[in-house]
This record gives sequence, C-alpha cells and structure tokens, in this order.
Amino acid sequence: MTSTKTATKKVGGPAPQQAPTTAQRLAAEVFGTFLLVFGGVGTAVFAANFPDSANNSLGVGFLGVALAFGLTVLVGVYAVGHISGGHFNPAVTLGAAVAGRLPWKDVLSYWGAQLVGGIIGSSLVYVIAVGGPDGFASNAVAGGFASNGFGEFSPGGFNLASVIVAEIVLTAIFLFVILGATSKRAPAGFAGLTIGLSLTLIHLISIPISNTSVNPVRSIAAAIYGGPEHLGQVWVFILAPLIGALIAGLAYRPLFEGRKA
Repeated sequence: MTSTKTATKKVGGPAPQQAPTTAQRLAAEVFGTFLLVFGGVGTAVFAANFPDSANNSLGVGFLGVALAFGLTVLVGVYAVGHISGGHFNPAVTLGAAVAGRLPWKDVLSYWGAQLVGGIIGSSLVYVIAVGGPDGFASNAVAGGFASNGFGEFSPGGFNLASVIVAEIVLTAIFLFVILGATSKRAPAGFAGLTIGLSLTLIHLISIPISNTSVNPVRSIAAAIYGGPEHLGQVWVFILAPLIGALIAGLAYRPLFEGRKA
C-alpha cells in the first residue's frame, strides 16, 4: 500500500524543483548588482540634473535617485532573489552569514560576483556618458560620478564622523529590515517591496550626508570613475556598511527570534 501511494505521487504530482547551482546563484548576484548600480548610478549621472544643474527643469533630483535605487533592488529581488537570495550588496551577504541565513563558505564568492556586476554597471554608465554632448562625460567625472564622500565630497558638507555614523546606522537598519522581511514568519511575497522601499527611505535620509552608500560595491563601482580623490575616501564606504551589517546580523536573532546568533 505504501509503495503504491508513493508511486502514484511520483507519477501524478509536480516534478520536484532542483536547487539553483552555484553558477546560477553567482550569475544572479552579478545581474542584480549590475542592475542596482546601472539603474541607481545611471539615474544620478543622467537624470538627477537635466538638462544641467543650472537649468534643472526636468531632472529627477534627490527623490528620483532615491526611488531609482529602491526600484532597482525591488525588481532585482523579484527577478532573481529566488535564485541567490537577492543580496546585491556585500554588507547584506555579511549580515546574512552572521545571522545564519547563508553559509560562510559562500561569502567570498558572493562578494566577487557583486563586485563584477557593480563594475559592469558603472562602466556601462561611463560608456554611455562618453557618447553624450561635448563635455558630458568629463563633467560627470569632475562631479564625482555619483560617488560617495565626506567633507568637501559630501553633498551637504558633512564631516567624516557624521558620515561614518550615518552609514553604520542606516546599513544596520537595512539589514534588520531584510532579515525581518525574509523571515519564515513574515508575510509571503512582500519581501522585495519592503526591501526596495526601505532602501528608498535610506537614500532620502542620507543622500545629502554621504550620497548614500550602505553598499561597498556600489561605492567602489562609482569611485572607479569618480577619480583618485573619491577612491581615496572609499575605505569609509567599505568599512562602515560592513560594521552596520555585522551589528544587525549579530543582534537580529537574540532580539527578534529569542535565541543567540
């Protein structure tokens, strides 16, 4: 009787889904990070001030850039999040590993895939900018190419201490939202929307402070074309988000799941 039921289930039931391969997961991270950088940095470079900063009659401004970063994460999570987890951010990968959501052995390969995707994204933005009106690409580079910064390179002139605090706190908040939205106890199907909107909110808070990182790869990818001054400050936007992610990863389970991480 047992063998008959088993045979019937195998014949009539749906075919079991195979887990994504390592190559598929890494390809998803490359694509998702590319989408985030191409969409977010591209919006900042091409559309934030249009036709130019002096006559910004059609530009999307801070609000548009914030929405661009949030929307790229939202659509990326729904497109390939079921394959790789939809990190697109080394800080998210670190926080997920610390919280027990990702095997530690996958961390370095995820980081490598994210770096590749981010650099492809910013490089394509630069290639397109070169084909713009005379001086467009050089002006974009002179303006920092949507890079992050502190002091004279902060949009609002915020100092190093303020930028570090903002990046740590906002990255920790982002990780708390991600870990909560992807919990087994969370409502199914809303994680992408929640994560995308939270990233939009984070950008609305911190674009004037640091031009918003909370993502080391986003910062590296832009700084490559932002020039040596921005590359000289990128360490802040690698270290601070990772610290914020570490804090959230360690704290999430004891605070919200009632057990130690």
